[in-house]
Amino acid sequence: MTTPASGRSLPREAAHRLRHALRHPAALVYLAACAILLGWAVTVTLMDSSDESMAGVIPLLATAPASLVLLVLPDHGTMLITAVVLGALVNATIIGACARALSRGRSAN
Repeated sequence: MTTPASGRSLPREAAHRLRHALRHPAALVYLAACAILLGWAVTVTLMDSSDESMAGVIPLLATAPASLVLLVLPDHGTMLITAVVLGALVNATIIGACARALSRGRSAN
């Protein structure tokens, strides 16, 4: 297995970068907002007896585009939650990595 310059194996390096990106405050705020939206959508859907609630669309849009890719999973309530959770994690990782790269570039100048 190829090792990067730091001497770590690639899976360890990837896991370290993932943890590092998800710990950024911008990523944590995004994850908290997604969790609140998902909790709200589940509550509204469970309280609506007409089965016509469109509340699940809001967390899907908040976690797009990753959640929309996962929306092709089988049609079940837990798959919607799975798509939103995984979409939020993917997007938070990207947000954290971009925020770290931007702050690192700002401190170099």
